[in-house]
Amino acid sequence: MSCGVHSALAQTLEGPVVLTLSGKITHTNSDQTMQFDRAMLEALPQVKVVTQTPWFDDVSEFEGPLASAVLEAAGADFSANMRVTALNDYSAVIPASDFKDLGVILAMKRNGNVLRVRDKGPLFIIYPFAENPDLNSEVYYNRSVWQIKSIELY
Repeated sequence: MSCGVHSALAQTLEGPVVLTLSGKITHTNSDQTMQFDRAMLEALPQVKVVTQTPWFDDVSEFEGPLASAVLEAAGADFSANMRVTALNDYSAVIPASDFKDLGVILAMKRNGNVLRVRDKGPLFIIYPFAENPDLNSEVYYNRSVWQIKSIELY
């Protein structure tokens, strides 16, 4: 594990829970789940992805932790599938390998501004669409859940 992952694990919740991971994970901090507040997510390696998406008219710079680092912090099983659920209970099934292999981030900012709920925040799955044109398909667009509240690995 990287130092950033250890830092996130060492922290206790200080702010509101932003994300809850459950299921096939080995690290927990609350009743068999791994809960993250914003500071814990910010302690993980941050990445910027500049890309066009179907949801915004212009090219945007998204910033947030590597999704793989978030899963690593929870000791996730990368061979599992995940059910990613949004605040409005929309969910998508995503192979955990996407997070490991495709450079996916959990965007917390767009163009330097914190993503609020009305801006598709607090967390938005962003694939590097510009870097990998093969990702520009309905399959990956449907996996790009916004307003994420939880990830269950099964």
